[in-house]
Amino acid sequence: MTSLFKQSAADPRLPLYQQLRDELASKIKEQVWQPGQIMPSETELKNTYQVAVGTVRKAIEALIAEGLVERSHGKGTFVRKPRFDNSLFRFFRFESADGQRRVPTSHIVQRRKIASSAYIAAALRLKTGAPVIELLRLRLVDEQPVLAENIYLCAQRFQVLLDLAVEDFGDLLYPLYEEKCGQIIASAQEVLTVESVTEAQAKLLGLSVNTPVVVIERLALGSDGTPLEWRQSRGAASKFRYSAEIR
Repeated sequence: MTSLFKQSAADPRLPLYQQLRDELASKIKEQVWQPGQIMPSETELKNTYQVAVGTVRKAIEALIAEGLVERSHGKGTFVRKPRFDNSLFRFFRFESADGQRRVPTSHIVQRRKIASSAYIAAALRLKTGAPVIELLRLRLVDEQPVLAENIYLCAQRFQVLLDLAVEDFGDLLYPLYEEKCGQIIASAQEVLTVESVTEAQAKLLGLSVNTPVVVIERLALGSDGTPLEWRQSRGAASKFRYSAEIR
């Protein structure tokens, strides 16, 4: 029975449902099933792996609990699309004046097409000077800026965004990329650094020049590993927190 599982993903010492969970998680990680794609039915998985339907259900429930998949009543089980904005909420405390936790709104301050610098081109795997779309975006709580973001996109892939009304961008960009440009963000890499805010960034964020800010640099990738977006998000270090669970 366990010979149907990849030995790299499934430890034969584990309960069978856990082995199946590991096998299915491996397929999700390898993007055999794309984000948003429906998974094989319980019956199909039962037949493929020659296990009881109860084993399949326990494996699926484990994946749901971990946030890797989600079940839609009457439709099936889907690979969950990552919610990348959650990383910002892990790192920064966004609160209103009365101390209530708030989800920031978004405002596009500037949009333009520019020639990519060597650094941006390298991140997006483009030739230096290749056209990119630059977005300057503010994230706000109670109309007060809390994050300033510089976002860069390959102009060829995201051309539609140059003509889209700014008010139609909404608060979340990744659903917009998918709907308007057919570009799906499947994974991302993030690097955190600290720097002193420049005069221009200080003006945007309402901070004093040289105030320390945390920078979250993110490279967002498509399902085939192609870089689709590179961005830097800056927020006051006083609002930053980092936590990690180590087992």
